[in-house]
Order: sequence, then structure tokens, then C-alpha cells
Amino acid sequence: MTTLLKEVLKHEVYPAMGCTEPVAIAFAAATAGRLLKGRTTSVLVKIDPGTYKNGLAVSIPNTLGKKGNLLAAAIGAVVRRPELGAQLFKGLPAARLKEASELLKSRRAVISADYSKRGIYISVEVKAGADKALCVLEGSHNQVALLRHNGKVVARTAVAGKKTRLPYKETLRKASFRDLFREAGKVSPAELRYIKTGVEMNLAAAREGLKLKKVGYYIEDLIHKGYLKRDILSTAKLTSAAATDARMAGVPVPVMSSGESGNQGVVAVLVPWLVGKAFRVPEKRILKSIALSHLVNSYIKVFLGELAPICGCAVAAGVGASVAIVWQRAGADTRKATLAVNTVISDIGGMLCDGAKSGCALKVASSADSSIRAAWMAMNGEGITEAEGFIGSTAEATIKNIARISSLGMKKVDCIILDIMTAKTP
Repeated sequence: MTTLLKEVLKHEVYPAMGCTEPVAIAFAAATAGRLLKGRTTSVLVKIDPGTYKNGLAVSIPNTLGKKGNLLAAAIGAVVRRPELGAQLFKGLPAARLKEASELLKSRRAVISADYSKRGIYISVEVKAGADKALCVLEGSHNQVALLRHNGKVVARTAVAGKKTRLPYKETLRKASFRDLFREAGKVSPAELRYIKTGVEMNLAAAREGLKLKKVGYYIEDLIHKGYLKRDILSTAKLTSAAATDARMAGVPVPVMSSGESGNQGVVAVLVPWLVGKAFRVPEKRILKSIALSHLVNSYIKVFLGELAPICGCAVAAGVGASVAIVWQRAGADTRKATLAVNTVISDIGGMLCDGAKSGCALKVASSADSSIRAAWMAMNGEGITEAEGFIGSTAEATIKNIARISSLGMKKVDCIILDIMTAKTP
């Protein structure tokens, strides 16, 4: 029998090289391009504002630091290897990068944001002379809603333009935290091994990130010079920030994602792991807690949306990590888990998402700090309650409240941020 955890691990927890949105655009282009014969002559991309924002300023692996959604689409269109999935930029041949870059230079690759779209929407039309193909992704970074070749529908897994949701997401939406605790308890030995692979992958990315002299490096430098103490808070912040530094700089190393996001995977995986190790929690229990972290992250994103105006590393992955830390020591204690959820969201729930870029490492460090502090308070029976602000009486209510603020109260934020970002683009 397929468990909810198995579905989450299958669809949302996977190795990814490079930022999620450019990879998804490249995947759509590769899926369309695979149907064509001959050299790619043009690429036309239409995407939702959130995807446009997230891929605008982040470096693409194996491109010598080049950036942008349009280059990602061009790479996918010339590489034409959708089977690589989220590792499509891995081992990118120099000749293919040159070919993709030429499409941009000659203005045969064009991109636009469709402000009428909400949630993930990626449409890529690729041409090779008179031969053309279209791939549309909706509802997920790898869910093909429509695939068409020379006007003929090749595949349709959803009605284009109609929001679809995979069955497990409907199950998540109806779940309670008690359900999530039960699901985490069903984790199999094979799933534990997979989760451990994610830990090792993200730690390796952190080691690469420390070489860049960015956020993680300078937290380490503060420790080295004696301005910060080396403890679990500083270690979690510098390690998670360093892994994010590597991703956002386009270093060609994979990380294990969570909720279809690499940066969220860094927080959801590394923070519970490092805390568990610091407190000498048995490794199997730490890995089970990371399974719970993935579940909570995915649960929150069902309400928040795949691409929200507020930072998912804070209100989804940070919350998941905090709940996981509480579970390591207190087990399935819904009261303490609720305090952790409330405290993280009260603390950093207003953190804006202004796209993927090097500054994400700062937000990841803040999320790591908040999640550990909130967990420690919760384990001691302390935290933010419904008496304060927009906090609800249960963890589920608080999550729905912040999702409502994000989706309804901040409806214009993405467009304003995008206007500011695009005005700076030459």
C-alpha cells in the first residue's frame, strides 16, 4: 500500500542541481525539444510571475556563472534530455551551452510572464524549422499538463488552464498533525536510506559552499575570530547557509530537495540532522524526524502554494525542521508541536520572497536559527499562542491563517517585486 510519505518522497523529495524554477523551465523545453528533428531554431517561453521571479537572478550550473530563465529554456531545447529531470544541467557540454547562448544573442529565444496565472505554469514552444512542439507544466515543477507536436496532442494529463492537484495533495490538505506523526512512523528501511542519502548530499553541498566566501563562510569566519561561539545554532546556520550559497552560485553539486525546492530541502534536512547529532539522538530517530520534516513542509505548501510571496524556507521548511526537532525529544506531542509551529511563523512569517539568488542563504540562516529556538522553547512548554496576532488555536489553524495572509492579503506583492526586479534587467 502506498503511504502518504512515499508519495511525498516520490514527488517532492529528489536530487536537484541548480535552482528549481530554471530547472523546471529547462525540463519543459527538453520535453518539447525531444519531439523535434533538426537543430533548434527558436524558443518561446510563457511562465507565471512566481516562476519568472524565482529564476531571474540565480546562476545556472555549468554555465560559467550565467543566469536566467531564458538561458535555462534554451539549454533544455538544445540538450533535449528530459529524462535527466532535476539534474538536467549536470555535465552540460560546452558545445550545447554555446548553441543555447546563440539563441539568446540572435533573439530567437523569447520569454514573458503571464500575470493571469497563479501557481506553477510553464509553457515552452520549441521550433526546429517548420517542426514545432509545445510542453506545458502546471501544478508542479515536473507535471506535464499538455504536450503537443505540430498541432497534434501527444499527451494530456490535465486540462490545460484548469488547476489540477495530485491525489496525495488532497490527502495532505485534509490531514492533521496527528496524521503526519502517524505517517512518519510508517517510514520503511529503504526510505530511511533514501533520507540519509539526502543528508549526505546536502552536507556535501555545504562543504562546497564554504569555499565560495559567501554567507556560510562569513558565519564561520565570525566563529574563527571569536565573535560567535561554535554551538548548534551557529553550526546549523553556517552549514545550511553554505549549502544554499553553493546552489545559488550555480555550483554543479546536487542537493536533496523538499517540497520541490532545493533551498527548502537544505533547511528541512540539515537542521534536524545537525540538532539531532548535537544532542546525541539515535540516528534512526533523527532520520525519522526528517521524514516528518518533509511531510510538514509539504503539508504547509498545499495551503501556501508552490510559489508564494513569502519565503517557503521560513514558513514551510523552517516550521518542518522545528517540528522535527520537537519530535526527536518529545515524540508525537501535538501541543508542543503547535507551539513550535506558532513560534516560527510568528517570528519570521513575514519574510518576503524576492526570487532565488545569493541572498537566499541569509534567509536560510535565519530560518535555521528560528526553527531551533522555537523548538527549544516548545519542548519546555513555551511559545506563541492564539492570544497573539494571527496565530490560531491549533498548528493547522495557524498555517491556514498565514496562507490566507499570503494568498489574499499579499496578492499584489509578487507583481510589485517583479516590476522592481525587471526594471533593473538590461
